[in-house]
Amino acid sequence: MTKWVYTFGDGRAEGAADMRNLLGGKGANLAEMSSLGLPVPPGFTLTTELCTWYYDNDKRYPGELTGEVDAALRFIGGLVGKIFGDAENPLLVSVRSGARASMPGMMDTVLNLGLNDMTVEAVAAAAGDRRFAYDSYRRFIQMYSNVVLDLDHHNFEDILEFYKEERGFDLDTDLAADDWQEIIVRYKARVEEDLGKPFPQSPEEQLWGAIGAVFESWHNQRANTYRRLHGIPDDWGTAVNVQAMVFGNMGETSATGVAFTRNPSTGENALYGEFLVNAQGEDVVAGIRTPQDLTEAARVGAGSDKPSLETLMPDSFAEFTRICGILESHYRDMQDLEFTIEQGKLWMLQTRSGKRTAKAALRIAVELAEAGVLTTNEAIARVDPAALDQLLHPTIDPDAERNVVARGLPASPGAAQGEIVFDADTAERMKADGRPAILVRVETSPEDIHGMHAAEGILTTRGGMTSHAAVVARGMGKPCVSGAGMIRVDYATATLTVAGKTLSKGDVITIDGTTGEVLLGRVKMLQPQLSGEFASLMEWADAARRMKIRTNAETPADARTAREFGAEGIGLCRTEHMFFEEGRIIAVREMILAADEAGRRAALDKILPMQRQDFKELFKIMAGLPVTIRLLDPPLHEFLPQEEEELAEIATALGTDPERVRRRVQDLHEFNPMLGHRGCRLGISYPEIYEMQARAIFEAAVAAAAETGSPVTPEVMIPLVATRAELDFLKTRIVAVADAVKRETGADLDYQIGTMIELPRAALRAADIAEAAEFFSFGTNDLTQTTFGISRDDSARFLAEYVEKRLLDTDPFVSLDRDGVGELVEIASERGRAARPDIKLGICGEHGGDPASIAFCETIGLDYVSCSPYRVPIARLAAAQAALGGTIERDK
Repeated sequence: MTKWVYTFGDGRAEGAADMRNLLGGKGANLAEMSSLGLPVPPGFTLTTELCTWYYDNDKRYPGELTGEVDAALRFIGGLVGKIFGDAENPLLVSVRSGARASMPGMMDTVLNLGLNDMTVEAVAAAAGDRRFAYDSYRRFIQMYSNVVLDLDHHNFEDILEFYKEERGFDLDTDLAADDWQEIIVRYKARVEEDLGKPFPQSPEEQLWGAIGAVFESWHNQRANTYRRLHGIPDDWGTAVNVQAMVFGNMGETSATGVAFTRNPSTGENALYGEFLVNAQGEDVVAGIRTPQDLTEAARVGAGSDKPSLETLMPDSFAEFTRICGILESHYRDMQDLEFTIEQGKLWMLQTRSGKRTAKAALRIAVELAEAGVLTTNEAIARVDPAALDQLLHPTIDPDAERNVVARGLPASPGAAQGEIVFDADTAERMKADGRPAILVRVETSPEDIHGMHAAEGILTTRGGMTSHAAVVARGMGKPCVSGAGMIRVDYATATLTVAGKTLSKGDVITIDGTTGEVLLGRVKMLQPQLSGEFASLMEWADAARRMKIRTNAETPADARTAREFGAEGIGLCRTEHMFFEEGRIIAVREMILAADEAGRRAALDKILPMQRQDFKELFKIMAGLPVTIRLLDPPLHEFLPQEEEELAEIATALGTDPERVRRRVQDLHEFNPMLGHRGCRLGISYPEIYEMQARAIFEAAVAAAAETGSPVTPEVMIPLVATRAELDFLKTRIVAVADAVKRETGADLDYQIGTMIELPRAALRAADIAEAAEFFSFGTNDLTQTTFGISRDDSARFLAEYVEKRLLDTDPFVSLDRDGVGELVEIASERGRAARPDIKLGICGEHGGDPASIAFCETIGLDYVSCSPYRVPIARLAAAQAALGGTIERDK
């Protein structure tokens, strides 16, 4: 028979810390603390399996449950000398939720359960304090009515505030027992008025109502939202913890508080927290009274004139400090604690591994490792790689007021603020004038690169997490919010409209690329600071990981940033981004508009020295590390403007007829350009383009090697290959260029030619393609598009709904779809290695910076991942965790 109830108390327990999946985090740790001999109020836990059973059986309970609960109540009563439901010697209990993953404040709690019109008198007599008893009773009515009977808090707050005004009271603590009795009468009247029945007096009815409410709270809106944001499965369920009440509101020798064994913001090894005298737990977080500091040092630092717990109750403080040391040592992690002091007696109500900032997580993990509490590998596993974003970018001060006017996708982390501009040229001019700007576009294109580089941040109304704006912004380390569809942009009037507000060019906004929020005006910011602990953790991670970490970079600035962050080469250099540089876009357009091959080659001759210098700079910065250069990929129309005024400017600059330019733009128009004349198809139609780029690469490699003394082995990558024949056609021409450069320079030239695997056909035919390719780089952005048949630029409109309706676990452009796209990557890897055992395999899509996707890459044995420069540290840590077999759970 299934066991539904597990008891704990008096130094023993039926559960333990390693039973969190069954007992929830709170229940498992209450059992563990009890077994450690710590002062824990006795109680019992109803399992998460019971929650699942409850929902699977039309919200009913197993027949045997009542007997198990009654026996557990007798167990508690036997330890504290009280009887649940007894009118003269009543046992009062708390009922709290407790899922296996910490979900602070997301689910419901009921305190003082068991009080009614009769038991309140018995409690008053036993305590010798009528005010305490009736204060506890009114709290119970208020909490139970809200949590179980679904009456809003304000119903009761209004009654209390009106009564205080009537009697001239300022604080709750001014009310005497008689006052609370009158409040209770009014509370119960409101319950009966709203529900048509009196407040329940039966303790048994109260208990089962509270248990049901906790189970129901697993699916309340805030819990559902929290689980979605933190990736917690719906089917885990919550446990319910029932404990004997201990009271922090029994006078001036009683108190309640919360604490962390270390500072959760900075990681400093110092007790951190607050408490209230003569209060219950909800008072500390409700903000009705100002809490006091635990330690005297914290009190002095805060400039408070209220005594610390250390001064006010020195014996209890000393005992609490001792227990903090025991728990941190036992769990080998910073602990988040709740406690109550009842008439000088300390009781521990909760311990769990505390939530913390990335800065604190880093410091705590490294200090615990340096102290020998953790191994370096355990320290690696304690830090969430994604949280490192907090350390690498400016962020909004958590205490700052946030006037949010719109929300989009958190496309590139960090925060930025500046004046709204609607075009790239204006952003560049403002940068030159020293005025920060936020570039606002419906969507960006490669032609906006200079403005994106100049702007502090980018905001788009269309596009997903792998849209042009998102990819480029991440590469530049610029904050970006994409897909903010509620914003309407009007380029003609230089305005945007959202939520009934119209903002104009020059108005100031702040964007938070970590949360996807758009805020009105300027907001206080925090600048990133990298500590010595960061370097230590990265050193340990590098020693633990197997995969190499490269970067996606095509500018010297990006390459240098990536190297500073520890990149071990370039896994993707997008050459098309270089074409938009000032001074060369005209030559590119001349090449596109040329009437024949001779005209194209003449234009390409102008571009050649520029490309050669670009590549030479990258080779020098990488100093012998591998550099993978993708030949031209996007369709040619992206390099031509669409507006009439710009078309005329180009015609003038090139000395040609505007109508000819217009016709060429029309000729290049495609209905679905992402599946059109791009990638290797361009190289086949216009081999001279790829020949020029190959020559630039090889000449740059020879020159860089001569200048630095470090050998350069460029990796030439041909994009969008679907067949072996395409690769053979282009490889022959690239090899011919390499041979020519060798003859001309007399240099020894080592290089590799490979391809991007970004089409399902290429993945399936990988064995055939590998006979000609020396490396595969999986372009998972396009592979995801072509596998799902979804445009990454338009998917933001509906993919969030797919995730919300649980049709997909996550956005496949954010985290690799293991079952579909992942299977294609695995098939291609296996077949590629079978044909060429030494083939180099990597991933260069945006998934290369996603920890979950990196873990998949480790499982199938890829050689490297490549990501944007600011995600290199994240990838280094995630690769180490993947090599070590995953992360240690941080929410105990």
